Amino acid sequence: MERWRGYDVPGFGRSVVTIGVFDGVHLGHQETIGHAVKRARDLGVRSVVVTFDPHPAEVVRPGSHPAVLTEPARKAELIEQLGVDVLSVIPFTLEFSRLSPEAFVHDVLVEHLHATLVVVGENFRFGHRAAGDVALLERLGRTFGFTVEPAPLVATDGTVFSSTYIRSCVDAGDVGAATTALGRPHRLEGVVVRGDRRGRELGFPTANLFSGPYAAVPGDGVYAGWFVRPGGREQIPAAVSIGTNPTFSGRERRVEAYLLDFDGDLYGERAALDFVARLREMRRYDGIDPLIAQIAEDVAQTRAVLRPSEG
Repeated sequence: MERWRGYDVPGFGRSVVTIGVFDGVHLGHQETIGHAVKRARDLGVRSVVVTFDPHPAEVVRPGSHPAVLTEPARKAELIEQLGVDVLSVIPFTLEFSRLSPEAFVHDVLVEHLHATLVVVGENFRFGHRAAGDVALLERLGRTFGFTVEPAPLVATDGTVFSSTYIRSCVDAGDVGAATTALGRPHRLEGVVVRGDRRGRELGFPTANLFSGPYAAVPGDGVYAGWFVRPGGREQIPAAVSIGTNPTFSGRERRVEAYLLDFDGDLYGERAALDFVARLREMRRYDGIDPLIAQIAEDVAQTRAVLRPSEG
């Protein structure tokens, strides 16, 4: 897959284009992007995914940046797995945000990407103040010589899968619902940093994952998941605690993972956590012994969830 910063590429031929932030690359996004890829192959042209960086909300309304479900590199990786030919990441600026729907279509889709077909979700909005919708895009397509194919929204039991919905699931600690909508476990990326080393004193040394300021961190609780080392070359079962460590009157919210059957130095390593199941809420214990007993139970549950044949 070719990766562009912007969309000004001389000599680019006809294409099928789909547009969106695509945070999470969830099942709804996969449906839309997959349809664009299929239609591009049918027509013998390249498929192009247009997305934006930074998140448009932060540019238009500073301080409103939503939690990020997928870091840029991860999003690109997931999009590439769908068979896309070109990923165009447009720097989203105030100037760009003020383009009218008509100017956006003419400049991006017609003059530079030479779209023959545009695939978007049924609820797609574009242009200054999100004034454009699918109906306007279709009218502009008739003017400029491209067609539009709306992709249906993906839902289950009446719930439409969207990035907003998945963020709410993650924030509530419902990683199972997030997995259903994403089509894979929710992933949190970061760097392993030094903590208080209290886990080592308790017999359960943890890897403390420091993530970015906008990362979608699951709600406080204990989870079963996979610790993923760089490049996905190794996945280690992990019992993950998220919270302020109330037994020790902690104040700083942390993500701490106890890696099962692992012994090694991970400090400074960039890694990720894939959240499979929520085991329990965060609790305060009246002493070290009941806390150690509970951690041992959490580890046993983690082993049973991730490797049921060994449970």
